[in-house]
Amino acid sequence: MYFTDRGIEELETRRGGEEVSIDWLAEQLRTFVDLNPEFETSIERFATWLARLDDDLDDEDD
Repeated sequence: MYFTDRGIEELETRRGGEEVSIDWLAEQLRTFVDLNPEFETSIERFATWLARLDDDLDDEDD
């Protein structure tokens, strides 16, 4: 188990039943980076990865 799994598990436990919009998520990520600029690169990579998930699936179909 990775160290980050604890945070992911807490997120799932506390908020797993909620539905959120991509707009809401994007705003939370912006706020997080504003408060924690040292994580800007990580958040940028994560957001790009999320944005391109379907692209990876499309590539598998070819």
